[in-house]
Amino acid sequence: MQKEKPHNLQRIIRELGQEKIIALLTDQISASDLNSLLLEVFREKTMQASPKELLKKYEANRFVQPAAVQPLALKQLEIDMLNIALSQSFSPIQLSPTAPLGSCSVVAAVDQNKIISALRGTEVVADATNLLALHIAHLIKTGKEDNRNEFIRFSTTHRHVRAQSMGNAPGMLPHFHVFCLVTSGKDQGSYSFEKQAFWEHVYVYKSLFQVLFQADLEIVLSTRSGYKDTDGLLERIIQYGQDQSIETKLSVVEANEENQYYKGFQFTIRTVINGMIMNIGDGGFVDWPAQLLGNKKERMLISAIGLDRLLPIG
Repeated sequence: MQKEKPHNLQRIIRELGQEKIIALLTDQISASDLNSLLLEVFREKTMQASPKELLKKYEANRFVQPAAVQPLALKQLEIDMLNIALSQSFSPIQLSPTAPLGSCSVVAAVDQNKIISALRGTEVVADATNLLALHIAHLIKTGKEDNRNEFIRFSTTHRHVRAQSMGNAPGMLPHFHVFCLVTSGKDQGSYSFEKQAFWEHVYVYKSLFQVLFQADLEIVLSTRSGYKDTDGLLERIIQYGQDQSIETKLSVVEANEENQYYKGFQFTIRTVINGMIMNIGDGGFVDWPAQLLGNKKERMLISAIGLDRLLPIG
């Protein structure tokens, strides 16, 4: 079923008098030719702009304003977190500020309009875990890494930009800093990857909040579809934590089967800092590498926490 065009797009097409312009630009010319065309359009647009207009654009554009955090505190927090993750076998990596066009929408249930699409086949990074999934898939495909017998683990910090309209919702920012963990492995049966990977992520976050904020955390679990035996998966993971004597508060809330972003379950990371309860991040299993590599044995766990809310306003 074809999606109905937004009213503003319908108006633009009507005013241009070109009913088939979308099909022309998407289906009848190559991606490289479209890029060349758009490059010239934007070059002409910038040639027509004045310095005063440029300043007005800066003042009006929420995506280009500085963050309201203390930059030195942010940098120190990033270093501290990456060092703690490295001590637990998560290799730090510095990602590009751009990703291939469609990095979120092609493999995950994300509308491309929530992403800042760019030229030269790119988009501004809106989720570092998607870009990490692409990088890991590339390493596996080229034989540079092998996740059959040893997990591939990466950590990173990154500033995300999200383009969706957020209105006046408190705590919602057009760009924000995150700390991410991604683990890649193969299905070896009995949920062996899932059990180990999940508790490795939890242990990193447990260490982060205890060392840096002297705070405990709670993991809130909510089941999702995507596994044949979701309840069995959850039971095995909880039992594994008990067998390993990992002392972390767990709770299970009502399932949200409509949320298809994660597979099996989603876990929310909740903590209390300075008397304030914060849902500071989340994570779950995704099937992105299985899609990218065409291998149903591929497994991946992603997670991330927001850093801006942990920092003083600068």
